[in-house]
Formats: sequence, structure tokens, C-alpha cells
Amino acid sequence: MKKFLKSIIPPILLSLFNKIKPSRYGWKGEYKTWVEASRQSTGYSEELIIKKVRESAMAVKLGLAAYERDSILFKDAKYNWPLLTALLFSYSKKNYLSIIDFVGSLGSSYYQHKKYLTHLKIFKLGIVEQPNFVKVGKREFENNNLKFFNNIEECNKEINPNTLLLSAVLQYIEEPYKLLEILLSYNYETIIIDRTPFVLNSEYVSIQHVPPQIYDASYPCWFFNEKKFRSFFLKRGYNLIDKFETIEFTSPEYKFKGLIFSNLLI
Repeated sequence: MKKFLKSIIPPILLSLFNKIKPSRYGWKGEYKTWVEASRQSTGYSEELIIKKVRESAMAVKLGLAAYERDSILFKDAKYNWPLLTALLFSYSKKNYLSIIDFVGSLGSSYYQHKKYLTHLKIFKLGIVEQPNFVKVGKREFENNNLKFFNNIEECNKEINPNTLLLSAVLQYIEEPYKLLEILLSYNYETIIIDRTPFVLNSEYVSIQHVPPQIYDASYPCWFFNEKKFRSFFLKRGYNLIDKFETIEFTSPEYKFKGLIFSNLLI
């Protein structure tokens, strides 16, 4: 699992690309392999990213902003209603909601949506992240509902999650289907895929160029074939409950979507 965590590229504010000239930033090129795309990428500075994310998350915690996404602050509250619906769907099955938010930063989804979740009878959200994020999270952001963990096993043992959240994660993994194989082996009842790019044709890797006002970086990013992606879950006993388009930038060639899977009888 450490191999996968080390291969994760922190997600950026994808929706900001709507406001930036597409000729310079966004996703460029189609590559057959991750290695080929990596050779054309600059990489990123983990120290710079965690510093920016921490500052923004602290502003939200202190009530100076409504929420943050990928270190960018938002003044007004804006909820991801399909995601909230999926979480409440999961809760409704057993009046119990315990989420493993895989690579969930310093609690972006938690702070954005806690208004609609913290009243639940049983609600826990455990974030599995890279060590530097976990250290900061435990020290400055952890509370009764929000916990931080270095690995899946720790999270499973402490909060017994019934829901897996993968938001803007899988596209930044070198071998996403191998990671999914591991995650699905834990038999979480509900799996929510969010902010993930899909294409109609063959899967490919592109290079994401980040605007310097966020941070200066470029790195590989998968674009998944939706039919193949959904089939992967179906073959492992998960049914597609619903799907939705997300707020990220889209084009005629691809769309960012969310998918909700469950292995429970509906």
C-alpha cells in the first residue's frame, strides 16, 4: 500500500481551468503509458502543497471561508448534492455512516459538508493520507468525527467504515485498477467515485499542467473508459446505483463524473 500512496499526485482545483486559457493549462496530449507521460512531466513539490493546503484548511476551520478545495478558498457555501445524497443513502441502510476518504487531504469534503452530516446518530470520517498530511491532520484538524490514518488497516480497525470515498484520486494513480482491487477486497458496502474523468473510447494518460497561481507543476492523469470502469465493479459484486456529472471542466472528448456503487440488495 505504501507504493500506491507514494504514487499519488495531489489533486488540484480542476474547476479553475474554466477561467484560464486552455492553450496553456489543463490536460495536454494522449500517452499510451504512465511512464511515457511521466517523462514529459515536471512533478510537484509536496512541501509547498501541504503548506498551502494547511493554510487554507485552517482558514475554513476558523470560519474565515466556507470551504476549500485543493488549497483554493471559497467564500460562499456550495454543496456537492449528489455526493451528499450518496452518503445519506449509505447511512439510511443501517443508520450508520462511517467513511474512509482515501487521500482526502486535510478534510476538504468533511468541512464542506459537515452541516448535513454531523447531526447523524453515528457519523465518522477517516482520511487515509500521506504521512505529512496525517501528521498535520492529527495535530490540527482531528475531532470526534474526523480522524486521520496512515493506512487502510488502521482506519478499518478504528472506525469500521461502511463507505469508501474516492474523490479526484484514481486518475492520479499509476496503476489504478490494482489499487481498486485492494480497496474492493475490504467489501465496503457503498463506494462513491467523484470528480473522475471518463472518455467514450480507449483509456489514455494525459499530462495535467497546473496554473502557477495554484502551484507550478505538471503530472500524469488517467482518462478512463466508463464501460470498462463500471464492468470492473460489476464483476466484483457491486451494482451501479447512480451516476452524475461533476462540476469539473468538461469537453466534447471527456467528462468528469461521479459513480455510486453498492454491494447491498436495493
